[in-house]
Amino acid sequence: MIKRLWLLFAQVITVLLAVWFIVATLKPSWLTGVQISSLVDNVNLKEASYDGHSISPGSHYEAAKRSMPAVVNIFSSKALAKSLNGKNNAHRNEPWYQFFFGEQGPEDEPSTSLGSGVLVSPEGVILTNHHVVAGADDIDIALSDGRKTKAKVIGSDPDTDIAVLKIDLKQLPPPITLGKIESVHVGDIVLAIGNPFGVGQTVTSGIVSALGRDHLGINTFENFIQTDAAINPGNSGGALVDTRGHLIGINTAIYSQSGGSMGIGFAIPVNLAKQVMESILTNGSVTRGWIGVEPQNLSKELIKSFNLPSTTVGVLLSGVLEGGPADRGGVKPGDILIAVNERSVADVTALLNAIAQLGPGNQANLKILRKGKELNLQVPIGKRPQAAKKQ
Repeated sequence: MIKRLWLLFAQVITVLLAVWFIVATLKPSWLTGVQISSLVDNVNLKEASYDGHSISPGSHYEAAKRSMPAVVNIFSSKALAKSLNGKNNAHRNEPWYQFFFGEQGPEDEPSTSLGSGVLVSPEGVILTNHHVVAGADDIDIALSDGRKTKAKVIGSDPDTDIAVLKIDLKQLPPPITLGKIESVHVGDIVLAIGNPFGVGQTVTSGIVSALGRDHLGINTFENFIQTDAAINPGNSGGALVDTRGHLIGINTAIYSQSGGSMGIGFAIPVNLAKQVMESILTNGSVTRGWIGVEPQNLSKELIKSFNLPSTTVGVLLSGVLEGGPADRGGVKPGDILIAVNERSVADVTALLNAIAQLGPGNQANLKILRKGKELNLQVPIGKRPQAAKKQ
């Protein structure tokens, strides 16, 4: 009897569970409709009263809106080596070569680099980095409105990593407004605009971390703005702008051990970029002074070996180009240069900048130490060779 009742109970429970499963699957509202309706009736949502077009407090939307149209994407390509020693490879015509590689061949495949640039004039002049377009056979520009066009290189300056491009296209976006470096201060909020990793135009924000950064070994002539705005590969040549949307720098390099942004980026200040651009537009290149020496920073060990006072500040001239300006002026290897035109020279960077600013054809008064004695030499200033390794 008990066994029969237990069997009946089990069958009833099984039927009820089956009915509940079917209703829950096909008509869940039968089970929860009353509860859901009750919950919705008691929910009150508070929505913003503005229309969605208002700008959030503290937003940099206006600065980005003003400057983004002037930032372009740059796609530069160059064919890899097609020949050895300037002559066509005979094997390119062999049947086995064309079977495996076709008529073009693997060495003809173009390599493409991504970078950014900044439209600075309604005539189509674009500022970017030298390393973005260096050696390129073909340069494509993608504007912010989606149009694409070809660009030609007007000139470039490897020593500052600045290049000037030109595009011929009607109805260009408004060019960016150049800011004043004197208005830039450490702690100012800045925006970096470019095309990182080729994902498309991107805006990141940060502050000016430092000004006048040099001795980094990036360029020959360095005077960088340091920022913690995220700068990644592809941002090179893009714009660093202030909260007014004015250009204050050309993004150039990052300090990174991983290849990604680590909060230390460097931009060429707008005044230097403008100076180089104007020289290129006027003369096709940048003209700097040069005296033909191999300078070396004066270390404590060198000071001791030359039996000099420990407070000596200067640059060791370890080499002098034969027949160069310094050689003609009487400078000898082993001389220690301590001043140029009465201005002290603390290191190689200071010497490079001091001589570069003196135009070719001028004279420089060099104060040197030779065997413990001070000498004043009049040295003619020559023209610095392009990308020269010697000062």
